[in-house]
Amino acid sequence: MRRQLLAIAALSAAVALGTATSAVAAEPVWQETGTAYVDSLGGGQGLASRADGSLLHRGPASIPLDLRLKGWNHIGDPDIAEDHVFDAYQGADSATSKMFAVTTPDGKRYEYVHQLDAGEKVNNSFAAVSPDGQWLVSGEWGDQDRLQVFPAPLLNPATPRTGGDLPQAPQITLDRPVRDVQGCDFVTDTRLLCASDDGSKELFPEDRPLLQVDLTHPLDGTPVTGHVTSLFALPQRSACSGTYEAEGVDYDTTTGTLRVEVVPPGVCKIATTVYSYQQR
Repeated sequence: MRRQLLAIAALSAAVALGTATSAVAAEPVWQETGTAYVDSLGGGQGLASRADGSLLHRGPASIPLDLRLKGWNHIGDPDIAEDHVFDAYQGADSATSKMFAVTTPDGKRYEYVHQLDAGEKVNNSFAAVSPDGQWLVSGEWGDQDRLQVFPAPLLNPATPRTGGDLPQAPQITLDRPVRDVQGCDFVTDTRLLCASDDGSKELFPEDRPLLQVDLTHPLDGTPVTGHVTSLFALPQRSACSGTYEAEGVDYDTTTGTLRVEVVPPGVCKIATTVYSYQQR
């Protein structure tokens, strides 16, 4: 009888262990599925997927002349929500504001200017709109323990209808610091994926990691905490040698495709590599 009981206990333990192992193994991972290339001047800063599956690219050449004349000399990783295009702009290092431009489906563009708050950096690296279309997430350069949140221009009824001032909303406080985040996009209402251009391996073991930020609750205009995990190092493959640069991120909710841009070094930087991933 005792042997039978021990055998049953061992079998139960094995089944429990197998179930736990299966649960871990069943956790989906991002697997690379392809590469594409885009002209860096027209698309090396970021990308966003349209509802029809096509891609919008942004690069230095994407800045309209009238905005460049106003001092907006850098464009970041864009996003598209409800067929509206959201672009993140910054000016010179001495600037006291940053700007988000929203282009409507019928081609009208509205400018929303945010005056820098105390301690805020001038950088405006990306625009990521929450799945409900109400909140806009962006980020600064260097070491940061937060992501900035704004009411989504035009889509959030708290914002002016034709452009204007854009104050900050309560931020996303990160549970560990990140460095040089170049682009983010929402995967769910509580998860973002972000590309870090940090090659130091000081904050994470990966060189230029893809970061996952899990929020304690969907954005709703109240403070929220983000749990940061490093998923994997972004690819650095090129015929040229030197320093790579991680750039924009896009998640296509229709196809489940994740795309991340990496600018190669040297003369190869004329073409940005776009890596595609699917969860398996």
